Amino acid sequence: MTKVHNDDGYVTQLCEALLKLKTIDESRNFIVDLCTATEIQVLAQRLEVAKLLYESHTYDEIESATGASTATISRIKRFLKHGNNGYRTVLERIKK
Repeated sequence: MTKVHNDDGYVTQLCEALLKLKTIDESRNFIVDLCTATEIQVLAQRLEVAKLLYESHTYDEIESATGASTATISRIKRFLKHGNNGYRTVLERIKK
């Protein structure tokens, strides 16, 4: 699989497309057209794991609630602490 870089133009185009969507239905339709069912499930699971980590749940609680592996939980925790603040930005905005 080709590695995607933030500066390759495709990522910017995708981000711009996401910003154009105005409703949950538009967003859902775009995501369903763009991704496989498995990819959507993985993305949704990662966001839920991030939310539970942000709320200070334990690994055991998160694993039980989401089915995510401890490796996935650990990776997401690392991004929450040392990433580009993408998870944190979204989580702070959806909690309001």
